Amino acid sequence: MLIAFVALYLAVTIGIGLWAAQRVHGARDFLVAGRSLPLYMSIATVFATWFGAETVLAVSSTFLKEGLHGIVADPFGFSLCLILVALFFARSFYRMDLLTIGDFYRKRYGHAAELITSLCITISYLGWTSAQMIALGLVFNALSGGAIPMSYGIMLGAGVVLVYTLFGGMFSVAFTDLFQTVIIVAGMLYLAWLLGGMAGGVDVVVSHALGAGKFEFWPKAEARDMLAFFAAWLTAALGGIPQQDVFQRVTSAKDEKTAVRGTVIGGLLYFVFAFLPIFLAYSAFLIDRQMVVSLLDAEGNRFQEILPTLILERTPLFAQVMFFGALLSAILSTASGAMLAPTALFTENILKRLYPGMSDRQFLLTLRLVLAVFTFAVVSFALASDASIYQMVQNTYKVTLVSCIVPLTAGVFWHRSTAQGALLSILLGLVTWLGVEILATDPLVPSQLVGLAFSIAGMIVGSYASRPPHPHDEHGPHAVHPHLRKPR
Repeated sequence: MLIAFVALYLAVTIGIGLWAAQRVHGARDFLVAGRSLPLYMSIATVFATWFGAETVLAVSSTFLKEGLHGIVADPFGFSLCLILVALFFARSFYRMDLLTIGDFYRKRYGHAAELITSLCITISYLGWTSAQMIALGLVFNALSGGAIPMSYGIMLGAGVVLVYTLFGGMFSVAFTDLFQTVIIVAGMLYLAWLLGGMAGGVDVVVSHALGAGKFEFWPKAEARDMLAFFAAWLTAALGGIPQQDVFQRVTSAKDEKTAVRGTVIGGLLYFVFAFLPIFLAYSAFLIDRQMVVSLLDAEGNRFQEILPTLILERTPLFAQVMFFGALLSAILSTASGAMLAPTALFTENILKRLYPGMSDRQFLLTLRLVLAVFTFAVVSFALASDASIYQMVQNTYKVTLVSCIVPLTAGVFWHRSTAQGALLSILLGLVTWLGVEILATDPLVPSQLVGLAFSIAGMIVGSYASRPPHPHDEHGPHAVHPHLRKPR
């Protein structure tokens, strides 16, 4: 019966996505939903940016093992990231009429910076999107009692996301995000009430976690621990800013004011609701301590199975439907945007440079072909990976932290920044980060902080050593992207 409900849910999701696809008439509609989303849809899409597998399964389990200081990246870092985007970048993104975030680097620094940053951002999505596919495999495996192997579940989940994203692009992402956000909010609130009651009440759960030291936010006052803590937070807070899925959700709003408000509210909503899975996981610890401890101590990544196991073994059918509906909603809403984002970057900022002169129809067809190829790559990466969902998500943003955030920030706020400064910033950031990652077995300073420091230095030195850009050059901020021009 549970599987039948899940199948019905997936069918409805695909139906909504295909219905939304009727609004797609060109690349502008496919990538930024025609810049038409009202506030409530903008909030839903921003909220769904990161409320995915890691939030429900990985962050909650990590809290059980390490407490608050173990989840400083998510939700603390990611929530701050969305707020920073809203307050400092959303208006600039919207006013510049950009189709992708790679367009910013081209308009501000030229084609070389566009190519390198677009490659870095595109590659970063492999781990992030693969984490969502692994979670879908885990869900289908759990629902079928092991009858559907993880590998088949990964491929099945990828197929579902591909079907509706392939046709509807950002319109399908937006409408399914809205539907899925409603399911997430309703499901999480109901389960918090149910499991909290089974554990003895909210006050019992909170007081027990407090007594166990789980609310201790700061790590030990040792240099290595503090630097690792700060690096994890900074990687999420800043490394998540130059990401195409965040950019698309911001610039899909109907106007500048909606873009800012939707991102702020969506970020705050994400921060609040990210604590519900944490509450559920600690309730599970009080309800069935033996099961939770055995999964936490098990080899591999079985700690991610805590909530699905408890729900299947200890709750009625309605609760199971609500949980897996909310979980699938969280994963699908994140995965669809995460698959569309690198597709947009690779097609617009890499392929289109190799094959200029595409018509809008050819560009749209190419986007869909690249989306299918990227889905295949993600599935292959997910099948080959043995990392946990949380590890895969956190590692995603190191590359963008050391290569993309400094040129982006300088391009928006420092008029003296130059193309030479941006290229030196990207090069030094990547080389030093990779050098520490490869050569240092146990560095005192985390590799991404080293890369970020050299990226900042490269931007300053390179910009002052070169001629400042003319305010009205061909890469000026007022050029309008041809695929964003509304048809007359």
